[in-house]
Amino acid sequence: MQLKETREALNKFGKYVIQQARTNLTKKKKNVSKGLYNSLEYVPFQKGGTIGVKFYMDDYGKFVDKGVKGANPSRLSAKSKYFGKQKAPDSPYQFGKSRGGGLRKGIRKWVRQRGIKGRDKRGRFITRKSLEFLIIRSTYLAGIKPSLFFTKPFERAFKNLPKDLQKKFVNDIEKSIFE
Repeated sequence: MQLKETREALNKFGKYVIQQARTNLTKKKKNVSKGLYNSLEYVPFQKGGTIGVKFYMDDYGKFVDKGVKGANPSRLSAKSKYFGKQKAPDSPYQFGKSRGGGLRKGIRKWVRQRGIKGRDKRGRFITRKSLEFLIIRSTYLAGIKPSLFFTKPFERAFKNLPKDLQKKFVNDIEKSIFE
C-alpha cells in the first residue's frame, strides 16, 4: 500500500524537529565545534505495517539534551553558585568512573575552543590547567544542566502530529481503496 501523504507528513515532522533542534543549539551557544549540529538527522522508515521516523545524533547529544547528575554538589565550596544544588536532578545520566578521561578531555577541548581565560580574586590570570581543574571539578560535582534542545521541539511537533497524521493516513487508505 502506498502511503504517500503519511510519508510526507512524517517527512515534515522530521524536518521540523531537526531544524528546531539546530536552532536551539545555536541560540543556547552549544554549537562551538558544530559536531552535534551536523550530526543531527532523521530517516523515515516503513517496515511491515509500521511507518515512522528515526532520529540520529552523536552519542553525547543525549547528555547535552537531558543533562547529567552531579556526584555530590555539597562537596563544592560553600561560596559556590551550585553549592548543594544538582543542575540536573531528574536526569537519567550520571558521571561514572571512566578510564578514558572523557570528562577531562571534553572540558579541555571545550576551554580551548571557547578561548576561556580564568582570573583569581585579585584579577590575575590563572593557568589554563588550574582553570580546567576548577571547571572539571564543578561539572563533576554539580552536573550538567539539561538544554532540552531536542526534546522540546520533538514534543511540540509530536503534539501537532496525530491530528494531521490521522487525516493523511485516512486519505491514503481511501485512495488505495478507490483507485
